Amino acid sequence: MSMAQRERQALVAAMSAAGPDAPTLCGTWTVRDLAAHLIVRERRPDAAPGILLEPFAGYLESVQDRVARKPFPELLDLVRTGPPWWSPLKPVDALVNPIEMFVHHEDVRRAGSDWRPRELPDADEAKLWNLVRRVGKMAYRTSPVPVVLATPDGRRAQVKPGRGAVVTLTGKPSELILHAFGRDKVRLETAGDEDAVRVVLELDRSV
Repeated sequence: MSMAQRERQALVAAMSAAGPDAPTLCGTWTVRDLAAHLIVRERRPDAAPGILLEPFAGYLESVQDRVARKPFPELLDLVRTGPPWWSPLKPVDALVNPIEMFVHHEDVRRAGSDWRPRELPDADEAKLWNLVRRVGKMAYRTSPVPVVLATPDGRRAQVKPGRGAVVTLTGKPSELILHAFGRDKVRLETAGDEDAVRVVLELDRSV
């Protein structure tokens, strides 16, 4: 079973345990709203472009609102089974969905105050490290100072070049990728000029 598939099943279990009206780390979205987002992304290619393209955002919102009104058990089943055979995402599920499923799983897990990082398999952390080295270049692109991502075992990647004091964010790849995707409920250590660190932590890190 791929990482994407394992995280998908764990995400559905977390959603089921939390309930449809529980908060998530996705702004004002509840668990129900998050489930609807995932379903539209994988099953409504007519509406999915609105996720990235502003002119289509209104149509996406209307479709997503209709999907969210389905019974909660049905929403969970649709998320659990993943993209259908005709979905453009089906053939590339193992490649494009590890981040999506992992981040949204943590969006549900970390929404409350009582959370702690999970222990992921080494292979999953390695996969996330390879991904965050690329994603980080987009996430920290607006930083006015250089940014380096680092792991406790010594791996390093400069994701924002430039001059001046370097800010280093150190943590497991799973924590780094959550931060790169705009989440603040992460366990990271920071190094660098205090003002520069604050600027990096407050960046709009939307990818």
